[in-house]
Amino acid sequence: MSNAMMVIYPYRQQYTWVFDDERVGLVREPFVQGVPEMINALVADIPNAAQGFRLLFSANPFPGYQAEMLWLKAEYGGNWYRWESKNLEGWLCPALLKYFPEAPPKFYCKAEKLQ
Repeated sequence: MSNAMMVIYPYRQQYTWVFDDERVGLVREPFVQGVPEMINALVADIPNAAQGFRLLFSANPFPGYQAEMLWLKAEYGGNWYRWESKNLEGWLCPALLKYFPEAPPKFYCKAEKLQ
């Protein structure tokens, strides 16, 4: 993908956060290994976020971003990131590479309520 800003629409299914993105062939792609806790922190002030929210993300900082995620290491085809200000770490699976040509050293994100 060549966009500087990307967007997905996560929602809760069963007991975890998932998202669909037909453009890149993902359906009910789960977030695992610490990322659900990161998402919970991002959406803490969004009513009914479990029914869905907009997640903006980019390898570049953008106005109003909520979180800066720092790359830690690659493992099992995925990549570990750390959200320093919240003292959280999470593993993003190889689906990350559907959005970036390689794991970025940092990425920025923001959760927004659906209108």
